[in-house]
Amino acid sequence: MDKLRKFLNGDETRDDDSTTGIVPGFISENSLSWSTRLKAFIICFILGIFVSFLGSLSLFIGKPLAHFALFYTLGNIISMLSTCFLMGPVNQIKRMFAETRIIATVMVFVMIGLTLFAALWIKKAPLALLFIILQWIAMTWYSLSYIPYARDAVKKTVTTCIA
Repeated sequence: MDKLRKFLNGDETRDDDSTTGIVPGFISENSLSWSTRLKAFIICFILGIFVSFLGSLSLFIGKPLAHFALFYTLGNIISMLSTCFLMGPVNQIKRMFAETRIIATVMVFVMIGLTLFAALWIKKAPLALLFIILQWIAMTWYSLSYIPYARDAVKKTVTTCIA
């Protein structure tokens, strides 16, 4: 568990003088404990899933697709923000925009923006549905970037299925 904690905090290779001084001491005294971070992550992640589920329910009770798109997108954002509790916001942003996943991150944000634009401003249900599907694909691809070799395995599988 300590190795996971160190990895998520980005502390796995800190052997230099960056752990001494005023700023690291201030951050360590004002940060959440590991158990609090884990609980906050779980609560925030479940809240994100619940909000997305509410969006799905809105389709069955006759609400317009705009409600679904709004709740689904908001749920995705909340779920994505939940990882800030594990890694911290600065580490999360650094990892989101790392060289290996910057394209996936940008695509997620673009699809979130386009989904909200199509559902709330243009009010075109088919276009909003298309962007919801693309948002799901972008979020899946982004999530796979955190699992070693997962994207390579998906690429190989799709190539094998198509060929």
